Order: sequence, then C-alpha cells, then structure tokens
Amino acid sequence: MREVPVEEARRIAVRAQALDGTAGGVLETVRRLGFLQLDPISSVAPPQHLVLWSRLGSWDTAELDRLLWDERKLVEWRAFLYPIEDLPILRAFMRRRDRPIDRRVIDWTKARAGYRRHVLKELRERGPLLSREIADAPSHRREDHRWWGQRQMGLMLELLAARGEVAVVGRRGKQRVWDLAERWYPETETLPLPKARKLYDEKRFRALGVRLQRGRLVAHPEAEDGPVSARTTFLSPFDRLVHDRARTEALWDFFYRLEMYVPAAKREYGYYVLPILHGDRLVGRIEPAFDRKTRKLDVKGVWWEPGEKKLDLTEPLEELESWLAST
Repeated sequence: MREVPVEEARRIAVRAQALDGTAGGVLETVRRLGFLQLDPISSVAPPQHLVLWSRLGSWDTAELDRLLWDERKLVEWRAFLYPIEDLPILRAFMRRRDRPIDRRVIDWTKARAGYRRHVLKELRERGPLLSREIADAPSHRREDHRWWGQRQMGLMLELLAARGEVAVVGRRGKQRVWDLAERWYPETETLPLPKARKLYDEKRFRALGVRLQRGRLVAHPEAEDGPVSARTTFLSPFDRLVHDRARTEALWDFFYRLEMYVPAAKREYGYYVLPILHGDRLVGRIEPAFDRKTRKLDVKGVWWEPGEKKLDLTEPLEELESWLAST
C-alpha cells in the first residue's frame, strides 16, 4: 500500500470502479465491483440497475435476472447481489457468532423453534414459495412488531436466510420467492471466518482502488493509474464510488447525503439527487425523476459545484431516458 496524492487517487478510484468507460458486460462489471446493493426506491431506477447503467450505458435488465435465476452466476443475500464464486465467503458470514446481533438472531429463532421448523417443513414439502403462501403454524402465537406487523413470517424468513437455512430463489414481480438453501446453493469449500473476512476486505479494497486510512488516501497495491476519458454520467446514491461519504469528501471535497428522509422544507437539494461524474471529477448533482406512465424523464434541478463549468447534459439525459423507457 502507498499513499497517493488526491489527483492520482481520483483517477485510481474511477478506474477501479469501472467508471472510465472500460466496463465490459453485466457479469464482468459485478465481479469488478464485488456486489450490487438492492433497494426498492426507484425515482429513476432501482440502484442495482442504475449502478450498471452508469458504467455500461443502455443495457438489458433481463440479463441480471438470467444471471441470478437461470444461470446462477450471481446470488442474492441480505439485499445484495454477489458473484457466485463469493459464496464460500458468504457462508462463513452466515455461520458467524462473534457479534451481539448474531447472538440475538440465534436466540430469537431458538425461542420460536416450532415456528422455524414449520417454515422449513412448508418449504421442504411445498417450496419454492412466496412469504404469503406459507401459512402460520397452528400453534404460532402472533406478536406485534414495529416493522413486521403481527405475522412476522417475513422476519423469520429474513433471519433464516441470514443464517443460511433458506435462500431467495426468484422473484414474482417485486415479491421474493423462498426455498431451502440446500436446494439452491451449490456445494462449496468451507472457509474459517478470519480467512473469509480477510478475503472479503481484500476484494472490497481492490474494487475501490483507494481507501481513506487515518486521514490518508492509500492505494491498493495492484491499483493502476492512467488517463480517464471525459465521459459524463450520473451516480446512484448507493454507488460505491460515493457510498463512503468521508472518502468522497476526501477525494473531491464533495459533501453528499441522500435527503429523501429529510423533511422537504429542510432539504438542501432534493428528494433523490444523483452526483454528476465527469471524467474523474464530481462536478455537480442532478435530480431526475422518471414518470413510468408517460415514459419521460423530468429534471427537477441541477446544482454545480463551486468552480466547475456547467456541462451540456443533453446526451447523458437522453441516453438515460431512452434506456428507462425501454426497461
């Protein structure tokens, strides 16, 4: 590892994240990034789709479903999509017991052992199933829960998935389809947790290219510097280039937060604002919103960073609108 000046760090970060125009396909890009984060908010597009658009331009979103459910080259776990070759790492995380939250999950499911057995039996005999297709066990006592309501079937499935007992094996519309993990996940090697954590941290560092370490910008040993083309694109709020807000400020002096949970009167910019990347610089932010009835993209506002020249955004906006209208 070596400390690098901010100008070089910017180029390394953009190149490592395949935002320099070198992205070569959906699977290759996911492998380079390490994972895609899932989120239901889609004022423009779901983040897993928008992150890929920022790198690939117009792409066929059905390809992601094929890689997940048909070819099984990607796997969904805990609201992230990973390359299937990372499953040994994920399985080590599924088995972990070293954090307080792991103990709470184990204790919660143990206290509802009959409920757990019923859910696994339903999936074994009738799966794959949607959550609503799994009936409550006759003896199960419903409990009020702030997020999950009384039934708590969704919570049980989430926790069983976290522990590697069930898996998401498909989707019907926006609803997840569940089945036993043993019927979905392929056989893999078993990794001890320390090795899995080391491998995961190494892959993440490689994908970022540069990390902020005790106030210094440090490059991955294999990170490559080089010119970055002057392409303009928009970034999802969940894009890993800007996900670490402290690193984003250190690299670009760009303060960014997602304001959709901020009351409208207190927002500095807008509900779902996207950073504008031009070459290796974050030059501004934009608030586009896609109307799925009219199939048109509306721009609610554009804000440029101090000292940055205003760019003509016609081409990337037209490309984004055309792609959204085709999905």
